[in-house]
Amino acid sequence: MTGLLLQYSLRNLLRRRLTTALTGLGMGLVVFVFAAVLMLSNGFVRTLVTTGSPDNVVVLRKSAGVEVQSLITHEDADIIESHSNAKTDVDGRKLSAREIVILVSLPKKITGKPANVAIRGVTDKSYKLRPSVKLIEGRFPRAGSTEIAIGKSIAKGFKGTEIRQSLRFAMQDWVVVGIFDAENRGFSSEIWGDVNVISQFFKRKNVYSSVIFKLNGGNMFDATKERVLRDPRLKVDVKRENLYYEEQSEMMSKFLTILGISLTLIFSLGAIIGAMITMYTATATRTAEIGTLRALGFSRFGILMAFISESLFLGGIGGIAGIFLASFLQFFTVSTMNWQTFSELAFTFSINFEIILWGFAFSLIMGFAGGVLPAIKAARMNIVDSLRNA
Repeated sequence: MTGLLLQYSLRNLLRRRLTTALTGLGMGLVVFVFAAVLMLSNGFVRTLVTTGSPDNVVVLRKSAGVEVQSLITHEDADIIESHSNAKTDVDGRKLSAREIVILVSLPKKITGKPANVAIRGVTDKSYKLRPSVKLIEGRFPRAGSTEIAIGKSIAKGFKGTEIRQSLRFAMQDWVVVGIFDAENRGFSSEIWGDVNVISQFFKRKNVYSSVIFKLNGGNMFDATKERVLRDPRLKVDVKRENLYYEEQSEMMSKFLTILGISLTLIFSLGAIIGAMITMYTATATRTAEIGTLRALGFSRFGILMAFISESLFLGGIGGIAGIFLASFLQFFTVSTMNWQTFSELAFTFSINFEIILWGFAFSLIMGFAGGVLPAIKAARMNIVDSLRNA
């Protein structure tokens, strides 16, 4: 009996192809928006979280939060490195780097409008600490020079970022000698140059934003952190690099999630109303059929489930279509300002199983909400009145 009702519902949907398609499309567009915003938030978080390594430690001035707000003196950096017990390279040198991060304003290629870009002063150790940073064109800057290397995302989005071109900031022309890719990590949205030269032109000599070092062992973080924090001469925060970047994503991620839910709820009301109108119309045009089904012995509950299954099927079609279309957004890169660092960050939409599950579940909820009232109306129809109105 249940199988016959489901077949009946499916045949009615196929018979009303245009109405079915339009209703499913409306739900699909809502799911597309819902999935797109979740993918945007997930891509933003994923870019920042993968930027850092759990084996690297970032030391900042206490309560600074981000590197652009942090100041660590040369003397403090010496003390931090003495406590770090950092891993050494093949030459026996500690894998520790003193870096400075400064924001400059550069014009975008398309709009010409200025946007903040992070300039990172690095040492030769910085490249060893970030093995994901690889050259795709040119070379890395020479120490002691006003040469810079540009992240791939900066090269795509900003003017004057091609090899042998110059960027002007800090009253100096900086020659682009290389373009690097950091595998969709946040470093691809930075410009790198020699830390001593950058510090000199920005008048921050012997002052750094952070000290980065690689742990000598994966389980040594707590002991290293305790040694650094117990030194009364230091007022710093010690964080694993991946957790440091993860914290930077929290504010923007929350904003995108709230924005996505708000937009989706607004759009979903229209989709639910559309599904409700469709199902009410189906109920009105099938009064005689409903009466016949009741006369043949089908229960009110069976009729109720038949109409709800139609609405769920519409929602399911919309969910599949919306998620399918949203999956193509992974091929697009977007750029926005990271509200915690106030610098430009490029990232891609990123989909995962959880987003697919949420999108499909939301489409079924819309289908159920749009079909439950028409289904109740159909189930309550009197057999005699239904046949009389045929």
